[in-house]
Amino acid sequence: MQELLPEAEESGDSELIEELENELQLIDKELNALEIRKMLSGELDSCNCFININSGAGGTEACDWAHMLSRMYQRWASKRNWKCEIIDFVDGEVAGLKNITLKISGSYAYGYCKAERGVHRLVRISPFDSNARRHTSFASVDVTPEIDDDIEIDIRPDDLRVDTYRSSGAGGQHVNTTDSAVRITHLPTNTVVTCQKERSQIGNRETCMKLLRAKLYQLQVQEREKQIAAMGGEKMEISWGSQIRNYVFQPYTLVKDTRTKVENGNVEAVMDGDLDLFVNAYLKEFG
Repeated sequence: MQELLPEAEESGDSELIEELENELQLIDKELNALEIRKMLSGELDSCNCFININSGAGGTEACDWAHMLSRMYQRWASKRNWKCEIIDFVDGEVAGLKNITLKISGSYAYGYCKAERGVHRLVRISPFDSNARRHTSFASVDVTPEIDDDIEIDIRPDDLRVDTYRSSGAGGQHVNTTDSAVRITHLPTNTVVTCQKERSQIGNRETCMKLLRAKLYQLQVQEREKQIAAMGGEKMEISWGSQIRNYVFQPYTLVKDTRTKVENGNVEAVMDGDLDLFVNAYLKEFG
């Protein structure tokens, strides 16, 4: 192709030039995808995952921001042909969501989604403020891999507290009259998981146990990484609670990742699920 292109330009063969340029763009796109895939070599990168979004301080404004992030991730999953399910949620008192858990199923879902772990900051004119003042809101995002059944996690029944309650979402008569939703607390670690997706208590309990196993496994992995980093003096990865990205709607529009410095002025496109620019940059830098 390198030999053909100068010849095509010299002869003025516009059709061949266009064909070669298109082919080069395809190769560049495939090479970039291969480079990203090479970064996804972690033990759990190929797994499905759970995304948990919690609204921060700020009341209704923060709850609305958590809802916006939830919609952003659902649209991103759709663009990547991943399956996205709502596992559990708690509505805000006025609008939005206090928290929500999504399950993302698809090729290398955890490998990509782990780039989103951290605190997301929103700056905008609040639609809930009659004086149209600018507000800053925060929401935290946690990402947990769904681990395979063949990975051994020791969970003693005596360490669990299981509570049942009525689901809060839409679902007809069944949801309103039965205690089908399940909350499980792992007492030694104070890890809490909830599910109200399934129609039966048994189904919700099974999903809760999957999520609990995933969270406990992740705790083990994080503890192991801390020990290795402490021994080797390595720089720690960006941890839970760090501000990873700013989304500015006013006085200008900009989404900027604080880790990679990558930015995009089209905030509407980002909120519509165009996240690959940020995720790919993170994987290339922190892999």
